[in-house]
Amino acid sequence: MTKWLKVSVRKLFVLSGLLLVLSPTYVQAADFFDETFGNLQEELDNAKDSGKQGIFLFFQMKDCPFCHRMENTILNQPDVIAYYKKHFLNFSIDIEGSNEMTDFDGTTGTAQELAEKKYRVRATPVLMFVDLTGKRILRYTGPTRTKQEFMLMGKFIVDGDYKTTKFTRYKREHLKPIAP
Repeated sequence: MTKWLKVSVRKLFVLSGLLLVLSPTYVQAADFFDETFGNLQEELDNAKDSGKQGIFLFFQMKDCPFCHRMENTILNQPDVIAYYKKHFLNFSIDIEGSNEMTDFDGTTGTAQELAEKKYRVRATPVLMFVDLTGKRILRYTGPTRTKQEFMLMGKFIVDGDYKTTKFTRYKREHLKPIAP
């Protein structure tokens, strides 16, 4: 390698390092989700010990365009990640997955079996919130249209409004219409 080429390569590495340091942090939807070994009973204990208000489950599949849209436009936003990590443990469940899982009530099976038979997931994504006793408190099929709607869903759970009203009514009362 010539001296000129060595210097050019070194400058390129220094420049690329500077760009990484100076550029805004790249956030992925993977940052939104917590790690799990698939035992949701244990995760309930972890949520209680961590002072969370519940568990958020994102049922998805690899080739789902709506899941990808949510991951690339909503679940990768720093304020969304911060809010959901503060209040919930967040898990992604592949409805075609073969990994063994234990459900909140001790039922075991693959991710696919639990999604199909227990939760009856027929379309993705399915957004589900579970309280600290393992009881489902909200199930929403399909992607949220906006980040604001997704954040409102979390607030609906955190503020306890799910105890007195349905999310559709709550959403209608709290989302401001977008002017044409």
